[in-house]
Order: sequence, then C-alpha cells, then structure tokens
Amino acid sequence: MVLHVSDSVVIGANDNVKVTESDGREWRTREPAICTFGRGQWFNTIAMIREDGIYYYCNIGSPFTMKHEVLSYIDYDLDVKVYPDMSFVLLDKEEFNLHGQLMNYPPDVVQQVNRAAEEVVAWVHEKRGAFHPGFVERWYERFLTLQNRS
Repeated sequence: MVLHVSDSVVIGANDNVKVTESDGREWRTREPAICTFGRGQWFNTIAMIREDGIYYYCNIGSPFTMKHEVLSYIDYDLDVKVYPDMSFVLLDKEEFNLHGQLMNYPPDVVQQVNRAAEEVVAWVHEKRGAFHPGFVERWYERFLTLQNRS
C-alpha cells in the first residue's frame, strides 16, 4: 500500500505479501514492513516490525523509477541489515563482486554502490530518514488506519 508520495520520497507498507524470487521461488512476508524509497538515492529501506523490535533491510540499488504505478530499480545485491539496537552488517559483498564481474558493471556504478552502502551506515549513525526514532511507528499507524478503512 502506498502511504505517501512526494518529490523527495515514496513510502509504502506491506504485510503478508507474496514475493517471487528471480528463480521462481515464492514466499510470503511474515511481518508488517514500512518501505522507503528516496528519489535519486542508491538505496531503499525495508523496516520490518517484529515483536522484539524493528529490523531494517537496506537494498543497495539504482535510484527508482515509477511508470504506470509500478516502482522499479536495479538491485545490486549488496545489502545492509540493521538490528533494533542499530548495529549493522554488510551482506552479499561476494555476490555483488561476482555479478559485477559477470555483468561487467561500469566503474561508476561500482563506486555508486559502495558510496550508497557508506551512506546507509552514516544515516544509521545520524538516525536519519527511516532510522529516526518514531518514523516507522508513525507510518505503521497510518498503514493500520488506512487498512482498517478498506
């Protein structure tokens, strides 16, 4: 569900949605999530709301585009997982390097992807955007309100 669209950001929410992987595998999300896509940013955040806190999964990818209500971006495999205590881990570096070689990523794309991973870490430390205290909770309440109306 789209919660907010502006010149700078798109914020959405989902719960129990079907995900189809590139290899055809399908699965359903297990918890509600608030998704944030900043215009021009090389990352997006998925804040998963669990009983023991908010976990963030940050996809490093090209800036998104929207056409005919479809949001699209290139996922470059590199991810940052952020835990409720704001500690984090960089995931899939090997996969990014392998795909970079196989698909011959241009040097400027590799540089942008690495810069985006650093930017996510800076945002975590600065508590910016989706990492700001109360951000996820506020948008989750909005999601619940809109969901109850439909």
